[in-house]
Amino acid sequence: MKSLIVIISNPAARSSSVEKVKKASDYLRRQGYETELLFTEKSGHARELARRAIEKQPFRVIAAGGDGTINEVINGMVHSTVPLAIFPLGTTNVLAKEIGIPHDIEGAMHGALSQTPRSVSLGKIEFTLEGVPSVRYFCLMAGIGFDAKAVYGANRTIKKISGEGAYVLSGIINLIHYHPNELFFRVDDKEYPGYAAIIGKASRYGGNFKVTPDADIRDPNLHICIFRGGNRTDLLRYAYGIIRGTHLGQQDIVYRKASTIEILGNAHIQIDGDYLGTTPATVTTEKDSLQIVY
Repeated sequence: MKSLIVIISNPAARSSSVEKVKKASDYLRRQGYETELLFTEKSGHARELARRAIEKQPFRVIAAGGDGTINEVINGMVHSTVPLAIFPLGTTNVLAKEIGIPHDIEGAMHGALSQTPRSVSLGKIEFTLEGVPSVRYFCLMAGIGFDAKAVYGANRTIKKISGEGAYVLSGIINLIHYHPNELFFRVDDKEYPGYAAIIGKASRYGGNFKVTPDADIRDPNLHICIFRGGNRTDLLRYAYGIIRGTHLGQQDIVYRKASTIEILGNAHIQIDGDYLGTTPATVTTEKDSLQIVY
């Protein structure tokens, strides 16, 4: 037998199944690797499983699921020297699209074995959760304001049935009742008012949309897109611009590269598509803090 590969899977992920993960394990075993399958049982469990997995110093840890599962695994592996590989099985699989991971079993597993691990820089967000100072890491982006509220409102039961449809429905409901608080974003040494923002560590958002097109997971910088309008028509205009890829040309959108971003005010936060909590918060980066295979 060659080295150990640990697969951490969320069996509740859309398009995921125990059968697919077992087929991936069978493929790896045919290549001579020993495999261990670990299945999550609750929110946050993947982070705990990843921490245990890296203690065994495996050849690879493979996160099998959607971006939320991958984010949990990343938070359990940050600063580890064990490489992380991706088997996309979730709703949108934005990270897989960002770094070119195939969706088929053989393609994803072949890449996990043959491609070279690369150092990436993770976003780091510091905030307060139920009165306790907390830290979480993200690989794709942090959403502040409207999109985070939509994630917060997405019904889990609907999500299981219709995937992205849950977010669309939640977004429509939130648009009807849209009354955001004004926020202030301290971007390095300058402050900007606004009502929402996307802080990118990767270029893609929600699939193939590019809200922060210059962001790169290898780059130890953040890119922030601040939306300064606070009414429904502004929000619809921003969404249309993002769909067309012309949003950065709008006069009330601020787009900046940054090393430190502080968010002041009260708004919801999501990271990598999963709900996190509320502001205030501070966002920085951790340079070369993880090895990802792609």
